[in-house]
Amino acid sequence: MKLHSGLPYWIVKNQLFDYYNPLRKDVSADVVIVGSGITGALAAHELCKAGLDCCVVDKRSIATGSSAASTALLQYEIDLPLHQLADKIGEENAAFAYRSCLESISDLERILKETGVNADFERVPTVFYASDAKGEDIITKEYEMRRRHNLPVDMLSKEDLKRRYGMNTYAGALTNGESAQADAYKAAVGLLEHHLGRGDLRVYTHTEIADIEEGNDGCRLISVDGHTIYCRYVVVATGFEAGRFLPENVMKLTSTYALISHPVDSRLIWPDRALIWETADPYLYMRTSSGNRIIIGGEDENFGNPKRRDRLLRKKVRKLEEKFHSLFPDIPMTAEMAWCGTFSTTDDGLPFIGPWDDGDRVYFDLGYGGNGITFSVIGAQIIRRALTGCPDRNDEIFGFKRLD
Repeated sequence: MKLHSGLPYWIVKNQLFDYYNPLRKDVSADVVIVGSGITGALAAHELCKAGLDCCVVDKRSIATGSSAASTALLQYEIDLPLHQLADKIGEENAAFAYRSCLESISDLERILKETGVNADFERVPTVFYASDAKGEDIITKEYEMRRRHNLPVDMLSKEDLKRRYGMNTYAGALTNGESAQADAYKAAVGLLEHHLGRGDLRVYTHTEIADIEEGNDGCRLISVDGHTIYCRYVVVATGFEAGRFLPENVMKLTSTYALISHPVDSRLIWPDRALIWETADPYLYMRTSSGNRIIIGGEDENFGNPKRRDRLLRKKVRKLEEKFHSLFPDIPMTAEMAWCGTFSTTDDGLPFIGPWDDGDRVYFDLGYGGNGITFSVIGAQIIRRALTGCPDRNDEIFGFKRLD
């Protein structure tokens, strides 16, 4: 299935990585990572650093799945506000999950620096604003609980938002300097290129895995063309397409829409180029690009099929434009490119990371929801620690055991 449609900005902005290397014979490795997007690339980085013999397999060209359509807002805030997540998994666990996401942004920054990958990573604030009067109550509860757990947050009144950001809305919460934005496609390609250049990673593109067979001593991955990869462990990093390898469904599919504007006069862009998102569900979100363009996303709805998703693109883009102009009436913004895609969400807004059952050799690295990149950093670390014999509290919160 096509994961996205339209014209994702990152595919236009970046030169495609022309790497073609289908699997043509049986091979072996310590770990096979299925998926070459940002999730698979981060997992490969962590496991290669740990000294494991790794290979990445993807049925597409490198990073041309969901990562090519990501808007790459890097926030420590999870789709479900902290006080709502606390109702589902307990306050301490919810705060721990938020803190893990906060740390993951700095971890990603460090990874990009140490590998020399230029992924246009930039530190920016986040403004979380109330969409309506009901949203003000969400902002107040969120502010109080974050403060109680020493998580970074400041309160913004309606007047503050109008004076500082020119926004016509209700109250808001500010996270100053802890968020970031990046180019997920450049990050994924750059990390894989880094390890290909070092000679400690093999990547097999245009190779679809038909089956994964797990035994006591290892796994066999069988490609559609009949070739086999023998390994000790498998990491499935294919987003919602991982469903075919899971014993049961753990997520729901969602269609999302995004646009990028013509370049805007830099003097008209809101201060600090903050990431912006709202309390509504589904929520509107936006960021800027390095070229003074504005990226806007949202208008999510339950996924029906790719054809219906694609047919709605023009209508959804008009709605995104209308919402933006209602919020920022003084910024002249017109869409230049637009795209839509499919992603997965969970009831608690958290990812699923780890094996389905204790002792399994197939690990899942599924950063579902709007925090896919930060979850991917966490997932890579959890799996690296697991495969090198180090326990990690994160696997209790982000693993499949929470379904019990």
